Amino acid sequence: MSVRVGVAGLGHWGPNLARNFADVAELTWLCDSAPERHDVASRYPRARFTGDFDEMLADPELDAVVVATPVPTHFELARRALEADKHVLVEKPPAMKGHEMDELVEIASARDRVLMPGHLLLYHPGVRKLREMISAGELGEVLCIYGNRQNLGIIRSNENALWSLGVHDLSVILHLLDEEPAEASAFGRDFLTTGVEDVVFCYLRFPSGKIAHMHLSWLDPHKMRKITVVGTEKMVVFDDMELERKVTVYEKAPWRPSDRYGEWQTRTGDIFSPRIAADEPLKLECKAFLELIAGNGDRRKVAEDGARVVRALDMLTTSLNAS
Repeated sequence: MSVRVGVAGLGHWGPNLARNFADVAELTWLCDSAPERHDVASRYPRARFTGDFDEMLADPELDAVVVATPVPTHFELARRALEADKHVLVEKPPAMKGHEMDELVEIASARDRVLMPGHLLLYHPGVRKLREMISAGELGEVLCIYGNRQNLGIIRSNENALWSLGVHDLSVILHLLDEEPAEASAFGRDFLTTGVEDVVFCYLRFPSGKIAHMHLSWLDPHKMRKITVVGTEKMVVFDDMELERKVTVYEKAPWRPSDRYGEWQTRTGDIFSPRIAADEPLKLECKAFLELIAGNGDRRKVAEDGARVVRALDMLTTSLNAS
């Protein structure tokens, strides 16, 4: 039987989620408090439209709820949906405080329901390739990871660059290293809107000794969506701005100390780009949600991985506010 899904929030990202779930599941409800969003619902005549979230939750035949509303509402709506015994896919970040996310994880576990954060990049075939290479030991020991997410715009006034941009790269870094940071520092400046940092630099240190860095900005002449992983054997770059060469592998690494002057020699080999599937990451994410509902995969780990991201955001925010 097809999973019956309702989507709450039909603004920026909700219509994309509705389109995909209409393809891979049974889209039965669309919910938004703005009446003008009814035009989105008109594309799906089999789905009921409501402005009342509780009306949607009251449907006993509804299996799952997708929350794509503004970030400050994520925790409350996800909590109510879980307590109504619905599986939940909630856009990033699912909560704005670590303790709130921990609460969602425990509710989902107690009710045996899926709680899946919408970390889209984790389902990107390019990021999956990075994870595959790290797991196979192709890079040797991973030493550090750094992300660049910059552009001139979109300039926001209701959330800073850390919360608007950083959650993307942070989710990937924690996914690739499979560790929670022991230390997290952030520094930034609010050049355009008081109290809203436009440029943020983040540093993460992990118990294993690995480190990570993020440069986040909407005041930059270059549009960059890049993650670099440095290993002892190889280095690899995921560049989402590239149309074809999404992943580039560099057979470059430190080799051994030189006998002269105490300098290190380096090793340089081939540079190549493996084939990366062109599958739409959002569709893969939606299918992964349905797989979890069907009982395939580790529900608890997916939820707890999302909690790690929120806790790290919490640590970085504390540091940023103190800087």
